Amino acid sequence: MEAPGPTPEPAETSGDPPARTAYTIDELASVTGVPSRTIRFYQAKGALPPPERRGRVAYYDASHAERLRLVAHMQDRGLSLRAIRDLFQRAEGGEVSVSDWLGVGEQLRAPWSDDRPRVITEDELTALVGAPLRPGLIADLIRLGVVRREPNTSPTGYFVASPGMLQIALRLEAAGVGIESAHVAQEIIRKQMSRASDDLVEYFVTHVQEGSGPEEIARSVNALRSVGMDAVRLIFAQEIERAVREAIEQGRALPPRNKKRK
Repeated sequence: MEAPGPTPEPAETSGDPPARTAYTIDELASVTGVPSRTIRFYQAKGALPPPERRGRVAYYDASHAERLRLVAHMQDRGLSLRAIRDLFQRAEGGEVSVSDWLGVGEQLRAPWSDDRPRVITEDELTALVGAPLRPGLIADLIRLGVVRREPNTSPTGYFVASPGMLQIALRLEAAGVGIESAHVAQEIIRKQMSRASDDLVEYFVTHVQEGSGPEEIARSVNALRSVGMDAVRLIFAQEIERAVREAIEQGRALPPRNKKRK
């Protein structure tokens, strides 16, 4: 009687890893595409649970493969490894749902403006700057980092990090405010708004979210998104009015004494 052959492995019906009860680290690396050294790094950082030890060999299971997929998914969305580890720890403690927080994370990352970097041709930049073109204007824009020449494009292009800010600088230039002064003014505003944004987000994550679930937090951020720009415009206008009034009252808005009137 002929000896029975080996039992065939069940055919895979999807892109998921084969149903296995245990993997060595090299097998886990093979089925997930994550290098062994990266798996060890995730373990050391607490983002991946430790494997089961059987003698001198460490074995991983399907939950480790799923965790590696989640780690990659969250890293693709900008989360640091520390944040990922903390999220998993909170999920294991029953505080949050990873899937819920992934969903709210997508909502929180939605852009607040449609101003996006662009690469434009020299003709497009010239048209954007407008005519008559002041000699040296494009050179000034490049020197200040408002635009950057991209020599490897054909035809030669220019990288514009913020088309909206370029338009503002050009409007100020047309009003008689030099590009360099406009650039300095933008940097002053950005520095202050950066600090204000950090403070607002810190306040939000440490106070507003207390006792709130992912849906409530997403709803609050979306509400802030709809009124935030209006609030910034209003507060900025009020503060500019105050600063100008104080400058006039204190005589700081007068021209220097050593400059003769023309």
